[in-house]
Amino acid sequence: MLRIGEADLVAFVGAFLWPLARVAGLVAVAPVFGNAGIPRSTKAAIAIAFTVALAPLVPPPPGLDPYSGAGLAILAAQMLIGTAMGLAMRFVFTAVDVAGELAGLQMGLGFATFFDPQNATQTPVVAQMMGLLATLTFLAINGHLMMLQALADSFASVPVAAGLAAGRGAWLELARMGSAIFVTGLMLALPVVVALLMTNVALGILTRAAPQLNIFAVGFPLTILVGWAVLGLALPHAAPLLVQAFGEGLKAMLLPLTP
Repeated sequence: MLRIGEADLVAFVGAFLWPLARVAGLVAVAPVFGNAGIPRSTKAAIAIAFTVALAPLVPPPPGLDPYSGAGLAILAAQMLIGTAMGLAMRFVFTAVDVAGELAGLQMGLGFATFFDPQNATQTPVVAQMMGLLATLTFLAINGHLMMLQALADSFASVPVAAGLAAGRGAWLELARMGSAIFVTGLMLALPVVVALLMTNVALGILTRAAPQLNIFAVGFPLTILVGWAVLGLALPHAAPLLVQAFGEGLKAMLLPLTP
């Protein structure tokens, strides 16, 4: 007759549930896996599947009581570590969304929104297009697999029992990465912003030279035309920049885990 004792439960928690907390934290916020359009049950199934695959590779934690305060602290620490790793990569996609919103706002399409199944919300059409481009580029370079590889490596660099003691200064650096979202987004949208700024200056000069000209009838379609033209010329050069940004994001995933 099969009997499960307290020692078996403790071993099960240490070998599965603690790693599951780190994996679930990453799956909850990481791009592709953590998109709002994915049902929660599917995210839970993905996290369990990843944990089953990674559990044999995780170094065995010390024999701590999972029902004690130290066990609960380790559980919370694993969730924070996984969430921080997912946010490091999510920052890159957020920067792309900011670039799309800036470009759409300058083009006069800030009011043109469409339902985004990835985020389950209304998103400007330009931001949604650039977000889809970033997602396809991320999948094309196997970024999701590299993200999982970084997650597996994190268990070797920071064991489960290490908690949040490792890399305390890096947590502040991760928080500072949030400011880089606006800088990166502005740099991605800079060609469109500069072109439309020159267009608006030219329209202003034209309006002063010919006051009878209806600037609203001419300027609005002109800014849209120029914006799409510049965006179409810039998109072929955006893929290398996105690949570089994804590489920086993968490096930043291990930032909170470096000593």
